[in-house]
Amino acid sequence: MWLSKTSCFLPFIFRRSSCSFRVFCTASANQRSDQLLLVVGGGAAGVYASIHAKSLAPMLNVMVIEKGKLLSKVKISGGGRCNVTNGHFFEPLRLAENYPRGYRELKWSFFDVHGPQDTMNWFSNHGIQLKTEDDGRVFPVTDNSASIVDCLLNEARRLGVLLQTGKSVTNVSIIDDGQFFVKVEKRTANLVEKIKANYVLVCTGSSQQGYSIAAQLGHSIIDPMPSLFTFKISHESLPSLSGVSFPKVRAKLKLDHVKRNIPELTQVGPLLVTHWGLSGPVILRLSAWGARELFHSNYRGMLYVDFIPDINIEEVKKALFHHRDQLAKNKLNNSFPLQFSLPKRFWRLLVSEEGLDGDVPWATVSNSNLNSIALLLKQFPFKVAGKGQFKDEFVTAGGVPLSEISLNTMGSKKCRNLFFAGEVLNVDGITGGFNFQNAWTGGYIAGTTIGTLASSSQSEQSSPDQFKFQFEKI
Repeated sequence: MWLSKTSCFLPFIFRRSSCSFRVFCTASANQRSDQLLLVVGGGAAGVYASIHAKSLAPMLNVMVIEKGKLLSKVKISGGGRCNVTNGHFFEPLRLAENYPRGYRELKWSFFDVHGPQDTMNWFSNHGIQLKTEDDGRVFPVTDNSASIVDCLLNEARRLGVLLQTGKSVTNVSIIDDGQFFVKVEKRTANLVEKIKANYVLVCTGSSQQGYSIAAQLGHSIIDPMPSLFTFKISHESLPSLSGVSFPKVRAKLKLDHVKRNIPELTQVGPLLVTHWGLSGPVILRLSAWGARELFHSNYRGMLYVDFIPDINIEEVKKALFHHRDQLAKNKLNNSFPLQFSLPKRFWRLLVSEEGLDGDVPWATVSNSNLNSIALLLKQFPFKVAGKGQFKDEFVTAGGVPLSEISLNTMGSKKCRNLFFAGEVLNVDGITGGFNFQNAWTGGYIAGTTIGTLASSSQSEQSSPDQFKFQFEKI
């Protein structure tokens, strides 16, 4: 049975055997709401959406259920600093180009509704000072993700959002009156709760929980697979370069089974050598754009790296020949053209790769050797032997297809009053704050849509698609 009474906004639990029935009531006897928004997932999208829904509809009961810790990914992102968004891409068309999955759909009105500047303004208006670094990444000036986490949770609690952790939604179904019947299990106890909700918003990231809910309610799922990861490299000399970084390289990924030209499999940016392989923004971008191709190649292929992309090969050869003429008596290992700006350890690796003795004078090096070194500098081959894990920013490609939701409302096209936001959808961005921006935008649109529906006198009869015009007029 379902209980109803006028009371403060607190959950009342009616237990029968191993189950409990949760009912919500509001603070006013004269003006109360029986409506409940259940947000599945307490990450960036879920908490942000709950704040906006509750702001627009104060009488709407809003509950967030998180199986782990609230905003856990926000806390660890950016090495614990939280890369909130990217401050170099305010124009929606350019911003959308940073999403390997979703860029075709997101380039229209999605970021117009709530883009990076809107995100930055929201946090600034809530007492968080932000800074934009040279590469466009936006961080709190505290360089501490706790600033962002505390801001979001404090605002949610201030508005009266009920935050529950250690629980998992295991089943969602539609009951006779068109509302949702939700089964919730507590992880640390043998307790099952059954909740009746008017709106369900799924913001579970890459968790199987979200895919299961979506499938239960009629959605298809694009197979999830990793994106944003490092490359394991098979090269016996590479460990000697561990910790060496290059501010700008051009890297091209070639995979045996990929015959068509994919421009995005060539990227430019910083590169970092690790004890197991290669990392840095240029590798992470390649892993994002090539996520599906790499998965189907079992993470095997060839990577060709141009370590001096701003100098063409003929100029490289000319510089090497000139250096030999000018410093003929210098040992090969001890000097190289300054315009190359290379780490000394890497230059010695090049010499070794060419089979030369680094202690010989430059004068003894043949033209053929110098031409070969020039080619290595411009197209050094690395054998990709697998993938590593970029734990702080781990992202998944795949999920609910964007064709099955309305980006104007984040509402499902399959199920009335069901919404999605964040990484549970088949959207993922490259590193640099883009994945969080997807979460903020999707959370804002979903929360605003639900909040306005709930506060409307005809919300019971309105569907997300019917509401499209009203939403765009906000």
